[in-house]
Amino acid sequence: MKTTIDQKTVANDLKEMMRKAFVGSDSILDLVLAGFLAGLHVLIEDIPGVGKTTLARSLAKSAGLDYARIQFTPDLLPGDITGVTVWSPEKREFVFKSGAIMHQFILADEVNRASSRTQSALLEAMQEKSVTVDGSTYPLPEPFFVVATQNPLSFSGTFQLPEAQLDRFGVSLSLGYPNHEDEITILDRVKQDALLDALEPVMSSDVILAIKEEVRNIRVDRRIQDFVVAIADGTRRSPTLKLGMSPRATGHLVLAAQAWAYLAGRDFVVPEDVLEVAAPVIQHRLVPTAQARMENKTPTDILMSIIDRIPKPAGL
Repeated sequence: MKTTIDQKTVANDLKEMMRKAFVGSDSILDLVLAGFLAGLHVLIEDIPGVGKTTLARSLAKSAGLDYARIQFTPDLLPGDITGVTVWSPEKREFVFKSGAIMHQFILADEVNRASSRTQSALLEAMQEKSVTVDGSTYPLPEPFFVVATQNPLSFSGTFQLPEAQLDRFGVSLSLGYPNHEDEITILDRVKQDALLDALEPVMSSDVILAIKEEVRNIRVDRRIQDFVVAIADGTRRSPTLKLGMSPRATGHLVLAAQAWAYLAGRDFVVPEDVLEVAAPVIQHRLVPTAQARMENKTPTDILMSIIDRIPKPAGL
């Protein structure tokens, strides 16, 4: 168990432990860890069976966090997530029965299969870091982190997350199919559950909270801030987008860049940090125009074309 923070090895410690159960690329692990250490919730859109649950469980176990999985279905109710007040015959009063969200690490599985009311219950709790039931507010545990998964919209029984809800996720990504060697490794690991159970925490909740504070103290030069705002402004002015970045998205981009710098062992952000995390932080928030969709322009394509036209800060 780590008792002190070593900036240069924290990512390697987590990745080394996670790799005992999860098989995937370093870039995926780095993005998830950046979101985790920055306090940005992660949205994974992909087909079933590519390792989304294993990724989430391996991170929760390696970080030593209390874990819960919420399977979203059309009949899941908001109270199942937030909790309800019930009458206690023994106490002769109403008492709060906590919902599934009262854990440090939540896997919200197939979040777009639930109704919009149930989705809102999760996403509002993510934003407020608390739940309100019958007029009483109950804080969520710290640290609190959500990995949500959703099926592609082409799948049956899905309800699209509204733009305002998507904006609350700091990072979005797709795992994709494994390469040949990774899939051979998966075949060799036939006892996946046993591998997950064998994972040991490499840090504690207190260490995670301290790291999150260090990440927020990573220095961001004014020129980096200007660069980030120029990206945001470019998305808002783009004729190929009907919805660009929100101010919340701008803040998330800076936080993710700070986490990326932290994982690289630096105490300051460079333009490359922003470029590495830009697409995962921004792409799920952008809404292309009908004309852009007809031309098969994806949000990521549009974003990259905007960034390519912006001068990069020099001398950092």
